[in-house]
Amino acid sequence: MLNYHIHSKTEHSKWITFIHGAGGSSSIWYKQIKPLQASFNLLLIDLRGHGSSYQMASENPKEKYTFDQLTQDIIEVLNHLKIPKSHFVGISLGSVLIRNLAKISPQHIDKMILGGAILKLNLRTEILMHLGVWLKRIIPYMMLYQFFAFIIMPRKNHKTSRHLFVREAKKMSQKEFIRWFSLTVEVKSLLRFFRKVDPQIPTLYIMGGQDYLFLTSIQKMVAKHQSASLHTINNCGHVVNIEKPNIFNEKLLEFIK
Repeated sequence: MLNYHIHSKTEHSKWITFIHGAGGSSSIWYKQIKPLQASFNLLLIDLRGHGSSYQMASENPKEKYTFDQLTQDIIEVLNHLKIPKSHFVGISLGSVLIRNLAKISPQHIDKMILGGAILKLNLRTEILMHLGVWLKRIIPYMMLYQFFAFIIMPRKNHKTSRHLFVREAKKMSQKEFIRWFSLTVEVKSLLRFFRKVDPQIPTLYIMGGQDYLFLTSIQKMVAKHQSASLHTINNCGHVVNIEKPNIFNEKLLEFIK
């Protein structure tokens, strides 16, 4: 089972479950714990092969992961802890897994708060992904990860987020990194489904105004989905919960309450 951390308030308090992005870990939510644990039970999950869930990395080097498989990992934790329903907060690729959970098992979700969400790969992103697929077995994976981290978070004010994700990614093995990177083959059709189908679950997207790779697609989708709303944070990049935690926490609490 995935590793997880619980910050418990009371037995009857509502739950918030946090899902990090690729290469990260549950540690990226350190700026959310104190402001939120006063009102909610918090569940922070390390995804397969990340953080303290390194023991769940497959021993078969040829095994490939799927988004459904990774989503089932999350459901397994919820069932184990007997959490019937939770608010879900995700960042980056974590937003994709939460949206997939809304497709597979919507009864587990109360509301979704998705930061730095990914709903479409623009031409620049697709070119980079194809380049990464070609290079992933040739160059050291950390060099590739650092390159992508800089492309997604290029500005000076993104430095803290960039360094945190690179630090956490160093805990992954190269084989595990390749498995996660290979998910890009599957993600396009899944994102197309997400853009087309309104999940009918209240969803708040919190995006940085400098998140140039992903913001435009979120703006277009929110205009079409009745259940979705968007808050854009100025002078902020991709990892909004770290760069602008006070605004992120404030908007998250307003939306939930």
